[in-house]
Amino acid sequence: MYSLGVRREFIARHFLIGGEWGDENIEHSHRYRMELILEAMTLDRHGFLVDIVDVERHLDEITAEFQDKTLNALAAFSGLNPSIERLAAIIHAAFQERLAHLPLAALAVTLWEDDIAWTSYRTLL
Repeated sequence: MYSLGVRREFIARHFLIGGEWGDENIEHSHRYRMELILEAMTLDRHGFLVDIVDVERHLDEITAEFQDKTLNALAAFSGLNPSIERLAAIIHAAFQERLAHLPLAALAVTLWEDDIAWTSYRTLL
């Protein structure tokens, strides 16, 4: 199995709801580092897993949806706690939809929050 990973960083704001988490209940920002990992059993005729330029375009467009935004205000988080785990799953779903045309075996999104915590959401396709 071949794997390819690409990264982007973005800053977004949020505040946690539904519990008592001290300062996390007050709106604050995080520098997120996201890594998209794509997996496939074969390479294309040029020896590539995917066209990195095409994937980078999707990376830029998806991270722009979150850059400098308050996650709580986005429709994807309506009524939900904007945890790092939920953010990874939401970003994963966006990539899965955009990259559905590729013959991928798996797709994962790993998300770091200020380099102190990370989560990953992965599915087999």
